[in-house]
Amino acid sequence: MSKPREVAFIFITCIAQFLSLGALNQTVAPVMVLAESFHIEDYGTLSWFSASFSMSVGTFILPAGRLGDMYGHKRIYLIGWAWFAIWSLITGFSYSSGPILFSICRAFQGIGPALLVPNAVALIGRTFPVGQKRNIGFACFGAMGPTGAATGAVFAALLADLAWWPWEFWILSIVCLIVMGLAFVIVPNEAVITPQLKGPQRPRFDYWGSITGVSGLVLINFALNQAPLVTWANPYIGTLLAVGCLFMVAFVLVELYATDYPLIPIRGLSKDAVFALTCIVAGWGSHGIWAYYLYLFLEHLRGHSALLTSAETSPVAITGVFFAFSTVWLLKRVGVAYVMFIAMTFFMVGALLLATMPIDQTYWAQTFISVLIMPGAMNLSYPAANILLSSSLPKEKQGIAASLVSTMVNYSISCGLGFAGTIDRYIITQEANKRGIHGNPAPLFDHSMTTQTIRLIGHRAAFWFAVGLGGLGMVVAGIFIIVVHQREKAKK
Repeated sequence: MSKPREVAFIFITCIAQFLSLGALNQTVAPVMVLAESFHIEDYGTLSWFSASFSMSVGTFILPAGRLGDMYGHKRIYLIGWAWFAIWSLITGFSYSSGPILFSICRAFQGIGPALLVPNAVALIGRTFPVGQKRNIGFACFGAMGPTGAATGAVFAALLADLAWWPWEFWILSIVCLIVMGLAFVIVPNEAVITPQLKGPQRPRFDYWGSITGVSGLVLINFALNQAPLVTWANPYIGTLLAVGCLFMVAFVLVELYATDYPLIPIRGLSKDAVFALTCIVAGWGSHGIWAYYLYLFLEHLRGHSALLTSAETSPVAITGVFFAFSTVWLLKRVGVAYVMFIAMTFFMVGALLLATMPIDQTYWAQTFISVLIMPGAMNLSYPAANILLSSSLPKEKQGIAASLVSTMVNYSISCGLGFAGTIDRYIITQEANKRGIHGNPAPLFDHSMTTQTIRLIGHRAAFWFAVGLGGLGMVVAGIFIIVVHQREKAKK
C-alpha cells in the first residue's frame, strides 16, 4: 500500500478501539444522570449498565476472531459496524423501558465491538509483517483506548448535561454507519484462506467450544455482577456460578481433546503468552474498578457534574498516546516482561492513590496524578500483549491472537466490577449496621453526612481490591522476568 493508504488503513482499524472504549464510557460518565432518569437507588443496578457491555465484548470476542479467520476479517469487520449501529440506535430508544431492558440492550450493543476489535487487530497483523510497521499499528490501536474513553466521556457528559442522554447512542449509531462506509472503501480485500489451507484443511468453526465457552463466561459473569444486587445469600447466584464453572471445564476439555480448530490454541500457547495474559487479567480487572469508582467518587461524593468529571479525566487521552508509542521503544530495549512489570506497577499505584485520597482533597493532588499514570498501565500492557500473541501465531490465526487479548481485557473489566460491587455492598451494609441503620443503608440520593461517610468507606474497600489486583499483576510480571532471565542464561 502507498503511505496515504497505510495511514488511512491504520486510522480505519484503530477507530474500532476508539469507539468501543467511547461506548463503554457512555454509561460511566453520566452515571448519576442515568440513576436519576431510571430512578435507581443502588450501585448494583448502575454497575450493570457498564458491566453488561463489557461482558458481551469479552465473551463474544472469542468466536468473533475465529469467524474472521474463516470468512474474512474485512467481512466480519463490516458486519460488526452494522450491528454496532443498529443496537446503539435501539439502546437510545430504551430510555423509557426501565433499567433491566436498558442493560440488555447494552449487552447486545457490546456484541458490535466484540466483532470489531479482534478483526481490526487481525487486519493489522495480516497486512503488516512482523517488524516496525506492525508494532506501530498496534501502538496506534492501543493509543485509541484512553483517547476514545476520554472522548466518549466528554461527549456523553455534554449530551447528558446540556441536552438529553439518549442522543449519545443515536449519534454513535450514525457515526458507526459512516465508518462502515469508509471501511468498505479503505480496507483492502483479503484472501480468506491461505494457499496451504484450501479444501478440506479450511478452518472450521468450533461449535462445541463456542457453546461451552460463551455459556460459561456469560453465566459466571452474570453471577458475579448480579451478586452485589441480590447478595450471595440468594441460592441462584451460587448455582449459576457453579454451572458456569462446569461449562468452562467442559470448554477446556473440548479445546484440548475434541476439536482440530480450537477457539483458543491452549496447547500452542507459550509460557510468555500465558504470563502476559495473566498480567492482563489482573491489571485490567484493577483498571475497570479504578475507572468506574473514580467517576462515582467525583460525581457522587465530591458532587461534580458529569461534564466537570469528564474534563478531570480527559488527561488520559494525552498521556495515553505518549505511553502507547513508548511501548515500541521499550519493547526493543527491555522486552515484554519488563514492560508488563512497569504496566502492572502503574495499575497498582493508580488505584493506591485513589484508595488513600481524602474526600475534600484538591483534584490536583492524588486524583490528577492517578489520572496521568493510569494510561501508562493500559497502553503499555495492551499493545505489548497484542504484539507478543500476534508474533507467536501464524498469519491465518491472527483473529485468535487478537481475540485472546481482547477477551481477557474486556472480561476482566466486567468481572472486576462484579467483585468490587460485592465488596462495596457488604462493607456499606456492615458500616450501616454498626450505626444502627437497616434496610437500604445508603440510597443514592441521600447526601447526609452519615451516608456519605458510609459510602466513602465502601468505595475505599473497592479501590483497595483494585490495589490488590495490581499487586498480583506485579508478582506475576516479576516471575515472568525471572523466567526470561533463566532462559537467557540457559541459552548462553
